[in-house]
Amino acid sequence: MTALVLVAAAVLGALAGRVLDSVALRAPRRTAVPAGGPGPAVPAGRALGAPWAELAGALCAAAVTARFGWSAQLPAWLWFVAVGLLLALVDLRTQLLPNRVVLPGVVGGVLLLAVAAAADDGWPELGRAVLAGAAAAAALLLLALVNPRGMGMGDVKLAGLLGLYLGWLGWPVLVTGLFFGFLVQAVLGLTLIALRRAGRQTELPFGPALIVGALAAALLSGGWALS
Repeated sequence: MTALVLVAAAVLGALAGRVLDSVALRAPRRTAVPAGGPGPAVPAGRALGAPWAELAGALCAAAVTARFGWSAQLPAWLWFVAVGLLLALVDLRTQLLPNRVVLPGVVGGVLLLAVAAAADDGWPELGRAVLAGAAAAAALLLLALVNPRGMGMGDVKLAGLLGLYLGWLGWPVLVTGLFFGFLVQAVLGLTLIALRRAGRQTELPFGPALIVGALAAALLSGGWALS
């Protein structure tokens, strides 16, 4: 049964990844060319191209299903995967994190976590999640004001979404998730510089690193329901 559940989650995640890869082209209201050039060619109607979006969707959906199992919070985490994947695709393509994706993502996350709280009497966790989302957004807002070139307001609003989910799991998970995000971005930047694919002044999208860091922290925060 466990294998079938994970396979089903992976298949649905792959299908969602394909759909989101197409939606990502229409999500931003304006387009931007990432620093360093237009990037590799992708099929018409797709933001990234196969098989990357499908693979990411399959792996992430299967991972959160294995981590949280058939719990009341699983729909909230599958929503997180879908919104996070869409935002990562848009940011990689355009270096934008549009409000029309981030804000519904936050609203949907609050509603789904509220359902989980009602089912499992998790109101303290929901309150902590809301506070953590506000704290994460405030922390990145401060960094954005100090260094506007290194971080945009889209990253600040994304931090609110990520803080909401990580705060649901606990304050240490929030700190770990943000740390992982900065670590992933630093490693990526240094790697691109070493490969001469970017320079020290190249502006890289920060959203995907923050999302990867948050997901990694969530998956490592406790035992897996389906092991």
